[in-house]
Amino acid sequence: MTRRPVRLGFAVVLATLSLGLGACTEKPQTSGTLKADTAAFQGASDAYVAPGWKVGDAASWNQQMTTRAQAQNEYLRIGASAR
Repeated sequence: MTRRPVRLGFAVVLATLSLGLGACTEKPQTSGTLKADTAAFQGASDAYVAPGWKVGDAASWNQQMTTRAQAQNEYLRIGASAR
């Protein structure tokens, strides 16, 4: 009579361990192929690029980023006289 509860307890422990270990494993979430990123200044060449920006020209891209950052600077927008 003592054999049955021991086997049942062993089966419960074994099932708990297998479920616990199964939950710890995870499939890698990769897209399958790795591709290298391109530089930011080599971006899209479509109708939605900013005027004056030349695709593939790093200096032009840096100038465009500087202009965009200055346009969002509130201190420059309100002027120096408001200080």
